[in-house]
Amino acid sequence: MLAITKICLMKKIFVFILLLTNCLLGTAQTRLIVMSDIGGSDPDDTESMIHLMVSLDQVNLEGIISQHAWVPYGVGAVNLINNIIDGYAKVFPNLKVHSDGFPSADYLHSIVKVGQSAAAMKGVGEGKDSDGSEWIIHVVDKDDPRPVWIAAWSGLSTLAQSLRKVEQTRSKEEFARFVGKIRVYDVLGQDDAGAWIAKNFPTITYIRNTAIYGWAPSDGWTKMNIQNIGTLGALYPDRIWATEGDSPSFMYCLENGLNRPEHPDYGGWGGRFDTTEISGIRGMDWVQKAGLDESQYDPYYMIPSAKEGSQAISNWKDAIYNDFAARMKWTVNSEYAKDNNHPHVVLNGDSTKNIIEMSVHAGGSLILNASKTFDPDGNKLMYKWIFYKEPSSYKGKLQMNTSVKDVCKIVIPEDAYGKSIHIILEVTDDGTPALTSYRRIVIFPDNTSGIGNIKVDEKRITLITKSRN
Repeated sequence: MLAITKICLMKKIFVFILLLTNCLLGTAQTRLIVMSDIGGSDPDDTESMIHLMVSLDQVNLEGIISQHAWVPYGVGAVNLINNIIDGYAKVFPNLKVHSDGFPSADYLHSIVKVGQSAAAMKGVGEGKDSDGSEWIIHVVDKDDPRPVWIAAWSGLSTLAQSLRKVEQTRSKEEFARFVGKIRVYDVLGQDDAGAWIAKNFPTITYIRNTAIYGWAPSDGWTKMNIQNIGTLGALYPDRIWATEGDSPSFMYCLENGLNRPEHPDYGGWGGRFDTTEISGIRGMDWVQKAGLDESQYDPYYMIPSAKEGSQAISNWKDAIYNDFAARMKWTVNSEYAKDNNHPHVVLNGDSTKNIIEMSVHAGGSLILNASKTFDPDGNKLMYKWIFYKEPSSYKGKLQMNTSVKDVCKIVIPEDAYGKSIHIILEVTDDGTPALTSYRRIVIFPDNTSGIGNIKVDEKRITLITKSRN
């Protein structure tokens, strides 16, 4: 009996230390504002909002703005958002057991704002400031050097109003600093404001993802693993068209060891994108059917999906599903040990989730050691080392020795000199559901005498080039 008591005590101490470690080692997360047309005819925004709620320990959500798409959808949208947050409040104590990063419901209620009263660019102009447009300005103006990602599950007239006001009321230098902190992930293009923004403010990193579908789970899986799980799951509606059409925009920003929003071409849960902006990426056909004309802003330039399209999301879909399912289970249990939790990857002594960059001699070799990786639940771990070719500029063959599963020896080809090699480490446990954690290593082969210039990348920004052809 005494031995059992000691084991239980040791497990509680371990869980406490683990949660403390999570807090101390947390990386600088991505700042996010969600703009949603929740309340329209498609319930997918409600689905995505619930998925976002249980993922909030991985992103700094700083605004939820009710925003029209191509047409107004009526009133009451803010009530729908607040109802979801009320559902989150009921499960918040359980979520907090698993991660200290979940924000309070009171905080979430405080960042819900109403955007423009009219849809599209006709809602933008002198005297048309809204609570939402003022809130965007407030968030971007904070004394925080990190960029702010705008996830557009709707139109973008509220952001357009913010930009218009700041441009007209500040000096060129002040406005340049403001615009320099804004990033946009536009789901499909849902009004004409996106084209106006891209045309008038071409320095903004602007992704328009038109390859958004095909990754989502089946209705049966969703029913079993989401809708049937607790009070928050009961709020998750049946789909009418596609399930969670907007979720890739926030999944792109999650701090999971794989994603890096400042590198659109790196690839991750929200997709992968080109590094050359192109002109004329049109929005949904409903935009034109509503009498809105994006072509009036030609040429405007946006970052398109990479050539693999939605497969860039589907590459990781099993891990996405299991992560969501596990988090829903967290909502109904108040004890950490009753649910599966993510493995903690330690790579070459680095226990953060940041990218590791290495300059390595072309023709030489290096060893990646994840032997100190552990699972908080004591589950067995499977290690998978992936040469991720799509974002790598080196496309040749790569010799990787993984005979020791948690160690990978890589021989760097001589012809890789001056190029980049992306290695993804996936560590998956055998819990239920099986959970995956990631680390990304970017290798830059050069002519040095050995491994050097090893660093953790937090702020490096991909160079976006413009094609004017």
